[in-house]
Amino acid sequence: MAYFFSFIIPVYNRPEEVRELLTSFEQQDYKGDYEIVIVEDGSSLTAENVVKSFKNLPISYFFKTNSGPGPSRNYGMQRAQGTYFIILDSDCLLPPEYLSAVYRELNREPVDFFGGSDAAHSGFTPLQKAINYSMTALLTTGGIRGKKKSTGKFQPRSFNMGISKAAFVASGGFGNIHPGEDPDLSLRLWKLGFNSRFIAAAYVYHKRRISWNSFYKQVRKFGLVRPILNVWHPDSARLTYWFPTMFIFGAALSIILLFYGIIWPGFILVVYLFILTADATLKNKSILIGGMSVFATLVQFVGYGLGFAEATLAVGWRKKLPQERFPYLFFD
Repeated sequence: MAYFFSFIIPVYNRPEEVRELLTSFEQQDYKGDYEIVIVEDGSSLTAENVVKSFKNLPISYFFKTNSGPGPSRNYGMQRAQGTYFIILDSDCLLPPEYLSAVYRELNREPVDFFGGSDAAHSGFTPLQKAINYSMTALLTTGGIRGKKKSTGKFQPRSFNMGISKAAFVASGGFGNIHPGEDPDLSLRLWKLGFNSRFIAAAYVYHKRRISWNSFYKQVRKFGLVRPILNVWHPDSARLTYWFPTMFIFGAALSIILLFYGIIWPGFILVVYLFILTADATLKNKSILIGGMSVFATLVQFVGYGLGFAEATLAVGWRKKLPQERFPYLFFD
């Protein structure tokens, strides 16, 4: 049976996340046909029983050996029957109008691949809301991660990404790098002549079950991956990717200059952090989350900035092979 949509959801040891995500599918106001393809990526704690409990949803469940999220998504798309594949992370929740919004947009103007942003649900913890702010705000990322105001062509992120079957077949899908498999796929699709679009109404609630330590490790990997993508796709390099690294050195320099009586760089830093605090506080209606958002932003800048500098030195300047220098970023 052919469907208009196939949802592809890789999962690794997260059955309760799958339960919450499937519950949000039950609340969709979309009345058309679709299928849900869940790919268990070698989990020891599987979601099979959870999947079986949702008898009213059209779910296909596959178990495979562990290979990472990119190959797992490809595995699901190879077995899906939709015209469009929509890829979600297992820690996402869908607002009730998600699928209707995507369906209307694609019927209005078809596109080869697309995506939306992520938002913080009212029930999220202060930590989740703070990290969501740091990862999505215009003041912290420049809108790179999926906003209307983002610079350049839109690069969907794999926690909320749609791709036509034709584009998937032509590109071969995701590569074996992680993270970074989603911008790599977008860049390859553009080279093949496919077009992307941001769909504002197609947002998801991205839970990000995360701690400060795991968040730092995550953003550091993001920083490590970007110079590798710049080597693979030289036309994609942007000065904005240097901002976290420049921020680290600029902040350190402003503190050093204070000892020499030069205060204006430190003043600029304080003003930026104040604006950041005010913006996060207003958007989350909480001074606690506002303060935590500033700390999350600093963690993001330090992790990403140091990772970016390290990989730029190793891969960009010393010409080391990424797979040899950073083997933990690649799946076999």
